[in-house]
Amino acid sequence: MPQALSTDILIVGGGIAGLWLNARLRRAGYATVLVESASLGGGQSVKSQGIIHGGAKYALHGALTGASEAIADMPRRWRACLGSDGELDLRGVRLLSEAHYLWSPGGLAGSLTSFFASKAVRSRVEQAKGEDLPPALRDKGFKGKAYRLTEIVFDVPDLIRRLAELAGDSLLAGERIEPLREGRELAGLCVDGREIRAQRVVLSAGAGNEALLRELGLEQPAMQRRPLHMVMVKAATLKPLYAHCLGTGPKPRITVTTHPTRDGQSVWYLGGDIAEADGVARDEAAQIAEARRELAKLLPWIDLGQAQWATLRVDRAEPAQSNLLRPDNAFLAEQGRLLVGWPTKLALAPDFADRVCARLEEDGIRPSEHAALPQLPRPPLAEPAWEVAFA
Repeated sequence: MPQALSTDILIVGGGIAGLWLNARLRRAGYATVLVESASLGGGQSVKSQGIIHGGAKYALHGALTGASEAIADMPRRWRACLGSDGELDLRGVRLLSEAHYLWSPGGLAGSLTSFFASKAVRSRVEQAKGEDLPPALRDKGFKGKAYRLTEIVFDVPDLIRRLAELAGDSLLAGERIEPLREGRELAGLCVDGREIRAQRVVLSAGAGNEALLRELGLEQPAMQRRPLHMVMVKAATLKPLYAHCLGTGPKPRITVTTHPTRDGQSVWYLGGDIAEADGVARDEAAQIAEARRELAKLLPWIDLGQAQWATLRVDRAEPAQSNLLRPDNAFLAEQGRLLVGWPTKLALAPDFADRVCARLEEDGIRPSEHAALPQLPRPPLAEPAWEVAFA
């Protein structure tokens, strides 16, 4: 039988939210164990485009929503971590771009009027021209306008690697997770037959929270899934582009990020409205055909004749909302010794950690002495989706 363990905080889920929380708690002196059933970052995290949103895209029609207000400080907090004064040490993590952009195709520039009606939005953007344009837009065929947003773009696989380093010896690969009870009280979890006692258990497993809650005999908090059907384009002719393309609706028409591949080429990873409701309903061939048409309209000077194409379905797991609306903030619920939550988007991982730390403070949970952890089976790092798709 595996050696029993004791820790302050037991975290289930090795995506960026769980890894960020783990690093924050360890830095604060807590003993932690983080359990991952598959690969680190292998759920939603590694499928993210890596944009640290500051809320600009939620105000495309001039209205600063709760989401844009809640997320406004995230680029500053993440950027601070790349230096010496952040809440975590992310120095050395690769940034794909120092800024994300908003671009309007020719003929749609007037649609930006309401976007700039808000003073709060105006303070976060500046127009880009000439050599300040993203390389993919520096063509005489580009007739629109582009604006630089104060939003950085991370190389998500490299970010996961660094957060795994910060975890030290606290990571545990475990497939079978069951409740460990003392009487009717949750005392911890039993992971592949190993008993792990903890002052608090945190479920941050994204879509996996649903099955974990069932295993614990709980129905709440309820979860919703908002699916996406993303598109990947790989070609040697692609130029860097990190941008939301403005459409006529409240969401970006298309969101493009650029990711390097191991063979020296690049992948454009396409989200935005194309990946949402209509895109989810399309099969892979139809979704690729739609992406080809969109890129031919928006960026006709980019040669995609030899490009490789693939799609990726993503389930965004979130706390249930009425009418499947997008949650505005990170979410956390408490039931006895159990904390359950979702960051709701990559950029809000620090907000999720804030909420857990605040709850521990309220409940009087302090770091305590525990025996050193033995060498534990360690979960692997997730493979980037484009490396799998174009292997």
